[in-house]
Order: sequence, then structure tokens, then C-alpha cells
Amino acid sequence: MAVIKTNSNDRKLLARLMRAEAEGEGEQGMLMVGNVGVNRVRGNCLDFKGIRSLEQMVFQRPGGFEATVKGYFYQRARDRDLRLANRVINGERVHPASNALWFFRPTGACPGQWYNQPNSGRYKNHCFFSPTQANCSNIYNTY
Repeated sequence: MAVIKTNSNDRKLLARLMRAEAEGEGEQGMLMVGNVGVNRVRGNCLDFKGIRSLEQMVFQRPGGFEATVKGYFYQRARDRDLRLANRVINGERVHPASNALWFFRPTGACPGQWYNQPNSGRYKNHCFFSPTQANCSNIYNTY
């Protein structure tokens, strides 16, 4: 069962975002990017108050995703990408992005915090950052 409201266009949008942001990180990395996106829609907290749809989340300015300004993002979603998007929309969580709202690719080690948010871990080239439960309880709720 979906943990956020979506339609087929939303699923394609999320699939394209996951591929564009993390294809080089493999399926696990793409799932983690999907976790961040779904968490931003579910959270309604911090930088993401009022973000209630995948489209709002993907194209949020400022604070959205860098991939949306690159041509690769605008290619058609592939079947594999759609399957991965469906998995996160249906509630699959992958550590360290399980409760993350942010990620980035540093040139070196992951900092302990990023914009005052604690580091929840690293996967390959990306560092993930999760708010505390006190700051964003919605993403800590179980499905």
C-alpha cells in the first residue's frame, strides 16, 4: 500500500529523479534517493512544510534537486526505475536514508552535521542526513 498519494505521472517523476540523482550508486543508492523524496512529502516539516506532492517535492525551489536542471532527468522513466520508485512509494526504507531528508556528495568524508542536521550515514558517494524525531516526527511514524 502506498505511503503517499501518487498517480502514474508522479511515479514516473520519482523514477526519473532517482535515476538522475543516483544511477551510479546502483539500485540501493536509487532507493535511498527515493526514500529522501518520499520522506520530504510525508514530513511536512523543516524545509519541506507544505510539500504535499511528489511534483512539489521534485521541483521545490530553493532546496530541490540539482538533477532537475540537467537534461538526463528529462528522459523517459525505464521499467527498472519505475519498479524501484514503486518500492519506496509502497514504504520500503533503506538505511541510512530511512528517515533522511537530505543528501549530498562531498569531496571527502561526510561531515557530522549538514545545516544542523545529524549525519545518518554514507552509501558509496552520498552522505545522508536525518532530522531528529522531535524536529520531524512524521517521517518516523511506521506505516
